[in-house]
Amino acid sequence: MNSNRPGVLILSHCGFSFLEDLKEQLQRRQLRCFVLTSLPLAEHVPARLEQIQVWADRLYTADSHQLKLEDVNNALQTLHKSGEQVTCCISVWEGYRHLMAAANAALGTYDIDAQQALALRNKLNVRNQLADAGLSQARAHALTAPVLQTLQAQSARYFIKPIHGIASYAAFPLREDTTWKALETLRLASVEDTVYASAFNDGLQFMAEDYIAGQEFSFETLLIDGQAHVVAIHEKYEVTETADTVLEDSCTTPPASLDQAQIAAGLQWLEKVLTCMALRWGCYHIEARFTGQHWDLIEINPRVGGSLISHSVEAVTHGHSMLSLWLDLLLASQDDHAPRDALAQQLNAFQWQADGISAQSVATFFRVYFAQPGTLSSVALNELPLAPTVKHILLKAGDVIPAHAREVFLGQLLWAFDRSRQAEELERLAHLSATALDIRYEPGTP
Repeated sequence: MNSNRPGVLILSHCGFSFLEDLKEQLQRRQLRCFVLTSLPLAEHVPARLEQIQVWADRLYTADSHQLKLEDVNNALQTLHKSGEQVTCCISVWEGYRHLMAAANAALGTYDIDAQQALALRNKLNVRNQLADAGLSQARAHALTAPVLQTLQAQSARYFIKPIHGIASYAAFPLREDTTWKALETLRLASVEDTVYASAFNDGLQFMAEDYIAGQEFSFETLLIDGQAHVVAIHEKYEVTETADTVLEDSCTTPPASLDQAQIAAGLQWLEKVLTCMALRWGCYHIEARFTGQHWDLIEINPRVGGSLISHSVEAVTHGHSMLSLWLDLLLASQDDHAPRDALAQQLNAFQWQADGISAQSVATFFRVYFAQPGTLSSVALNELPLAPTVKHILLKAGDVIPAHAREVFLGQLLWAFDRSRQAEELERLAHLSATALDIRYEPGTP
């Protein structure tokens, strides 16, 4: 039996993708929860599906590890025939962003176009489009063996990444010892990565772009009728570039190394980027670097940021997580302008203003812990003089971590504190958090 309450369709990848967080947001709004998930990995069947079945009002499972448009259309048709009212569709898995957009178009909910979602994921085209518009000082080249050889013969610095990528998978600076054979090895390995393989379109293809030096930041942005509302700016406080990927170890907001004028310049540049890409609607996690002289793009993600970005936004806005705000935007995205105007007015109270200031009184710091290949024997939170506000331990004893060219999240911790104490707290937490988790591996783990 269904009810008269409307609901939201969540597109889940392999049974996860912030499902519990989204469920909580829907329950808070007294909305029904409809889940369409791709097939979970073998080690999560049937347990994960049974977990979701307990709280989802409707659960549909595809027969493969990757959702297709046909799966989404079938779910919508089944829900409609069952008498369910679907208000909108949401997915935090970037590989399904175009499917979410297509579903919202069918439901009459404002969203970006499905083709726009796909176009944003082509990092080669986005880079060169912005370069043509004078908004990026870097250019990108599709990599082949001869192109790789040509670039290595030059004195300039380059950065290699997949044209369609996700989670810093196989993204790293070009080195003298980088070989085409090594890239082919990464490409072949990506095919075997069941969870991430779908994010690479028709297989991993590499590009090389001019290296962008400087500190990295992200703008957590909501677009309403073409008006950008930046609700948080995160600084990637510690970043590690390894041989095969880039690890974003810790983040803080507000940005610690920028002054008001530099933030204002970043916001102005961001507005131009959004206009250039013809974006007028949606939720975005936009990564950029400030070189000391100018701002330049890393990538535009048409979704909430990963890790604890959403929780960090919740702390600095006193209760409005990025997931919650995105859901509010989707629910306000009907023909009536009143809900959209009300949301824009709400965001104005805590967003970053064009002059580079915000009224936010809370700062955050969070650290992500990455697993190394091997078998975990134990993971525990050490006793700390300052307890974290948010604690997520994602792996457990006995879990086996394969060797992939991407990060494997083990856990994450977030601290919130008064913005006036940010400088001293950052120095303290950067040291304290490094050993906050006691992580141990079985003998034989490298």
